[in-house]
Formats: sequence, C-alpha cells, structure tokens
Amino acid sequence: MKKQNMTLTILLVNLFIAFLGIGLVIPVLPTIMNELNLSGSVVGNLVAAFAIVQLITSPIAGRWADKYGRKKMIVLGLLVFSLSELLFGLGKTVEVLFASRFLGGISAAFIMPAVTAFIADITTMQTRPKALGYMSAAISTGFIIGPGLGGFLAEIGTRLPFFTAALFALIAAVLSLITLREPERNQEGGAMEQKSGIKRIFVPMYFFAFIIILITAFSLAAFESLFSLYVDHKFSFTPKDIAIVITGGAIVGAVAQVAFFDRLTKYLGEIGLIRYCLILSVILVFLMTIVHSYIHILLVTFIIFVGFDLIRPAVTSYLSKIAGSEQGFVGGMNSMFTSVGNVLGPIIGGILFDVDLDYPFYFSSIFLLIGVALSLAWKKPGHLNDLSIHD
Repeated sequence: MKKQNMTLTILLVNLFIAFLGIGLVIPVLPTIMNELNLSGSVVGNLVAAFAIVQLITSPIAGRWADKYGRKKMIVLGLLVFSLSELLFGLGKTVEVLFASRFLGGISAAFIMPAVTAFIADITTMQTRPKALGYMSAAISTGFIIGPGLGGFLAEIGTRLPFFTAALFALIAAVLSLITLREPERNQEGGAMEQKSGIKRIFVPMYFFAFIIILITAFSLAAFESLFSLYVDHKFSFTPKDIAIVITGGAIVGAVAQVAFFDRLTKYLGEIGLIRYCLILSVILVFLMTIVHSYIHILLVTFIIFVGFDLIRPAVTSYLSKIAGSEQGFVGGMNSMFTSVGNVLGPIIGGILFDVDLDYPFYFSSIFLLIGVALSLAWKKPGHLNDLSIHD
C-alpha cells in the first residue's frame, strides 16, 4: 500500500508539473502576440492547433499505452512537452510557434491516457474514485498556480515562463524514468462487449460516457473561453475581478474534488453523481444570463466550476471500472472527445457571442440539457451489478 501511494504521488506530481507548465505561459501570450505582431485569428488558430492535434493523436496514443506500456508513454509525453515549450520560448516566427503547439497537442495525447490507465492499474474499484479525484485536483491546482507564477517570471523576462515550463517537464520526465515501474494490468471489471476498431466507441457502456465527455467539454470550453469577455462587456469587470472569479472557482472545484468526490461516488455512484451535476450545471449556466450583482456572479461561477470538476473524474472513474484491459483505449477516447469539445466550444460560442452576449450560455444550457436526458437513459452494464457503479 505504501509503495502504491508513492507511485500515485509521483503520477500526481507529474500531472501537476505538466499543467503548471501550461498555466505558466497564459499571462505571457498577449505580450508574445504583440512582440510578433500576431492577429487575434492567428492566436486563436494556435490554441485550436493544440486541441486538433491532441484530438487526432489521442486514439493512437491510447492504443500505444496498452501496447507499449504506461511508463514509456508518460516519459515520452513529458519529453515532447518539454521540447514544445522550449520551441515556443525560442520561437521568433509563426511557423515555429505552430510547430510548438503541434508538439504540445501530441504530448497531451501521450500523457493523459497513460496516466489515467496507470492509476486504474494500481487501484481497486474502491480506491479508484479517490485517486481520480486527486488526479483532477492536481490538474486544477497546476492551472491555478501556473498563471500567477508565470506572471511573476514574466517580470524578469517574457520568454522565461516557457523555459521554466520546459525545465519542469524535463525534471518530471527524468523523475518518472527513474522512479516509476510499469504496473501490472488491472483486469478487474473487464469489458465484456468487444467490437473491433472504432466500432468500440458505439458499445453502449462506452458510448453514453463518451457523449457526456463531449457535452461537458464543449459547455465548459464555451463557458471558460467567453466568460472574461462576457463579464467585461456586460458588467465592466476589471482584469482583477475576472482573476478573482476564475481563480476562486478553480480553487473551490479542486477542494470539492479532494474533499467530496470519493464520498459522493460511494453514495450516488458515478452515473448518479454525473446526472445531478449536469442538472445543476444546466440551471447555473442559464442563471449566468439573469444574475447581475457581483456576489451572485461569484456564487454562480464557483458552483458551476464545482459541477464541471466533479463530472470529469466521475466519467473517468466509470470508464476505468468497465475498461478492463482496454484502459489505454478508453483513456485515449476520453482525451479525444474532450479535445473535440475544446475545439468546437469556443468556435461556436464565439460566433453566438457576436450575435448576442447571452446566446453562448443559452446554447450551453440546451447542450447540457441533452446531457441530462442521456444520463437519465444511461444504465450500468449488466455484468457489473456487483461492482460499485450505481444507477
């Protein structure tokens, strides 16, 4: 047990470092944009390039995690991430920046399915929800601390955050190479319905979960990408106000993952927790178009983040319990459907925002409502009746 906890700690540290590195560069992007005279569309394409490459690579990376091993994919992903940040820091042309983002998308596709599969291999049905809650919290915490640290480093040099992120990723890769041992594959609760290739996506026990991932990623990406513009245009929020709301929401979400996720999954089951969080999210995203006072916006946003932050590990926990020997496959599909949502959410939301400020939130509410309907029809696989996945 002590050895297992140490392995989990190393995995969580790696995830924290990777997402800290992603967060580090956020405050510097406008400066880089001005330095190289980049248009807003080019910056948007840079963001999309990361998600599109991750989308394309994730299914392959998931299969490779099953075929070649979790450790190899994690180490390789961290090395590629280090190289991508180094390139962005050195980049003086648009071509180099795009090459960096392509590598970044590949690294994310390599790391996430392998880490998720690794955690599934070293945990039991009972301990997995807590471990996956910690995993989501590590990611959230990296995002919380990253921008603050990046802003501080940017005061020393605008390219320093990128070089720091590259160094952190390299340290994480070396740490993983030295300390991690390839886990024995966990067959507990293995998948019973087998189909070949891409057809496996449409197996009912997988399909509902994948569509929920897409809906959640789409809605969250649309919400997060347009939130700052929305409150700026509608309520004249300052950058400080926006930072307080987003950082506070992320902190509350991370705390909820650590403190409540394990208890809620034991009480409601993964599917039940997803169902209630989706209902809550529909109501709160719609409420964003009605509330006006600062304190109400703060409360609504905080709770929205909690809802989204509980759905993601709940779906991951469910998938890991049914995947058996296909942990890499479901991890890759999880990453792929997340990427689709991350690409489409900001694009469609941005188009609607130009028509009316409230339209992106109306659209997200409708999309989440479809998720609620799906979750009501979603049942656990019959062969898992004895496992802790409740209706």
